[in-house]
Order: sequence, then C-alpha cells, then structure tokens
Amino acid sequence: MGPEQSVRNNRQNMPVGVVMAEIGPLPGGPYDIEFFFDTGCPYAWMTSRWVHQVIEAKGIDVGWRFVSLRMINEDSDVPESYTAASMHGLRFHRICAAARERFGNDAVGRLYTENGLRYWEMSLDKAAGQTRADVRASMDVAAIIAAAGLPADLLESADDESFDSVIRAETEGAFERTGPDVGTPIITYVESGNSLFGPVISSLPDVDTAVRFYDALRVMVDFRDFSELKRSSRAPLDLPLLA
Repeated sequence: MGPEQSVRNNRQNMPVGVVMAEIGPLPGGPYDIEFFFDTGCPYAWMTSRWVHQVIEAKGIDVGWRFVSLRMINEDSDVPESYTAASMHGLRFHRICAAARERFGNDAVGRLYTENGLRYWEMSLDKAAGQTRADVRASMDVAAIIAAAGLPADLLESADDESFDSVIRAETEGAFERTGPDVGTPIITYVESGNSLFGPVISSLPDVDTAVRFYDALRVMVDFRDFSELKRSSRAPLDLPLLA
C-alpha cells in the first residue's frame, strides 16, 4: 500500500525514549495554524485545499511544516512501490526546506500547491495502463519550482541530505504534539497550542460551509482538553488521480 493510499501512518516504529530535536519557529510567524504535510498523502492534500478556502475567505495565516512518510516508515517492511513513492516525497521536502530557508514560509506553501496540482489533480489514462507511479515519474519538478516563482537551482536541494535533520525534527515533533497512532494531516492551532490529526475530508465544501466548518472546529480545538471525534466509514476521495 503506497502512502497515497493510507491516512494512518506507522508511528509506532519511530524511536521511543529518544530526546527529539525541538522544532524551531517558522519564519514570518506566529501563524494561526501550522499544517504538517507529506506530498504522498491524499487526505493532507484535500485538507490543504480546504485550508486555502479559509485563507481566501478569512485571511488566516498558515505555517507549512513537514511530516515525512519516508522517515515514519523507514524501519517498516513495506512494498518497494511505497519506498519509491515516499522517497519522492522526501526529496521534495528537501526542496521545500531549502526554499523556506532562503525565501520564507510562503514559498513552501506555493511549492506544495504546485506539486499537488500536477499529481492529485491529474486524471489517469487507464486505457493506456497509466499508473500513479507513471504520473509521479513524469512530473517536472523544475517546472513546479518555476511555477512557484522560485529559482531553478532549488532543484539541486532534492539530493541534499543536510536538510533531513529539520525534516526529521518536524516529523517527530508533529507526533510529539498529537501523541502516537495518528496520521496525516496534522494541524497545530497556534493560539490554543492544541494539535490534532485531521480534519479528514473526502471532498471540498462550498466556501460558506468551509468557513463554518473552520469556525466550528476552532470552538472544539480551543478547548485544550478536546482530543477526538471520529467515524470509520469514509466517502471515496474526490480527486481526479483516484477516480
């Protein structure tokens, strides 16, 4: 099962009893929310689209952080296809980390958006036998960087392992904030300090509903002792790549 097929991640395989590196402040913060993403999670992508609706409607400020499926599952026995997909995500995280270091938080949000539009919003040519791996392999990362208004030399950062320390710190920090046995996306609501897995949504609401959904969620998360609402049945994701 690839990362794009799973909302829950194998957190129990991450080190226990290790003192984790603290997550440094995001440039330009503080933000209303901090959004932890991996490009391989369709639920994180769908939730990020909802977040952008709220950004446009309410003017909230969003800090973009990393949670790496590759690192979460590095000690797990997973299929080769999962390893390849999650490695793609780690390489893109490195580009995002380099962009954030040089150009700030907004650059990460633009990169995440441009990447998702070229992956999750693409329709498979099933008659030709096209797979998600084919779409991923055909993605022009240089074009993604250019579309985000960033310099071409950021592409070199994809293989720069020096950025792995900040990616790992944020990955581990995300689960320190929520506790174990959750998945992506993870959102920290900065004013209250509460962090939660989700919301998990399968389609985008209209704008009015998106805002009311956010406002209702804030009522819950701003009560620090709130932890969970859940149902296990879930509608299919409304994404062209998964149609």
